[in-house]
Amino acid sequence: MAALNEGLRTFQADLNRDDLARKRVEIAIVTFDDRVQILQDFVTADGFEAPTLEPGGMTYMGAAIHAALDALEARKRQYRANGVAYYRPWVFLITDGAPSDEPGTVEKAALRIRAAEDAKSLAFFAVGVEDADMGKLREIAVRDPLKLRGLQFRELFLWLSASMQRVSQSRTDEQVPLPSPAGWGEV
Repeated sequence: MAALNEGLRTFQADLNRDDLARKRVEIAIVTFDDRVQILQDFVTADGFEAPTLEPGGMTYMGAAIHAALDALEARKRQYRANGVAYYRPWVFLITDGAPSDEPGTVEKAALRIRAAEDAKSLAFFAVGVEDADMGKLREIAVRDPLKLRGLQFRELFLWLSASMQRVSQSRTDEQVPLPSPAGWGEV
């Protein structure tokens, strides 16, 4: 957890070095263990304070995906209601375990992800850490999940920050090539 928390602090600091990303990138954090919690509602990078996460027991991954997708849809409705153009949002799932949800919860979450990816209304990324169930992540995600090399959270969050900075400097409808995750992740 210490490496993950340091990675989040690195992400906060690196995003805030870029004037445009600081205003355009929004971050929300949903945690899941024995319960699902929206720990950080959507806030621009300049208002983001990296939380200190604590380990928990269960892994209510499916319920967390549903909560994240619901929060994201609510945010997009706010943008549309106010005539604000937005970038294709990213959902980034990081886990070190296997789901412990009620039967069918993860499968329904996977269907929502696939439908949203097919509609190009979001991009979903899954990252497995240590003993994560990579087979289950493959069932959930459209694109291949990545396995974190060791505890290279800092490198992962630097990659995420660099990717977000690239996207924030593009037009909302523009395809942006992302840097390779080769320094921190493997398929």
